[in-house]
Amino acid sequence: MAIYLTIPNLLSASRIVFLPLLFILLYNGYYYPFLVGYILLGSTDFFDGLIARRFKMVSHFGKELDSLADLFFYIASAFFLYRLQPEAVAANSIYLTIFFILLGLSFILSAILFRRPVMMHTVILRFNAVMVFFVIISSFFFDVTWFVRLVVSLYILGFLEEIAIFLIFGDVDPDSKSIIHLIRKV
Repeated sequence: MAIYLTIPNLLSASRIVFLPLLFILLYNGYYYPFLVGYILLGSTDFFDGLIARRFKMVSHFGKELDSLADLFFYIASAFFLYRLQPEAVAANSIYLTIFFILLGLSFILSAILFRRPVMMHTVILRFNAVMVFFVIISSFFFDVTWFVRLVVSLYILGFLEEIAIFLIFGDVDPDSKSIIHLIRKV
């Protein structure tokens, strides 16, 4: 039990546990408390991995929990963006549809191939996670329509890479940097 109760795992779990609070704040119009909460919860995604690697607390359970927390947090971010700037979402609806189709395909494919859904942490997908974080924060200050299009387009590229990794290399470490990195290792 003690191996599960680590600071990185608690930080990952906090993204799931406190996510409903962000919905409540946004729904009730508490925009600045929402923004502060979003920044705090989003920051846990950086610190959980940093602490896990730095203090050798990396575990399979921690990676899975982090992926699950990321999935909930970043899908919720799409809803948050819709509440904050519905016009930016509407202008990118085709790109977002492709994104969600590829996300679903990635999960279905990995579940079929590996008997569990896998969420990769490639360089592109990690970069995009940071970009989503900044899209939501930026949406408080300016129109993010083009920023959303850029991020979603990069996510589409990232999920295509993830699907290619599954098909070519099978069940690899979810923290693999890229398909090019895997090709070089062969």
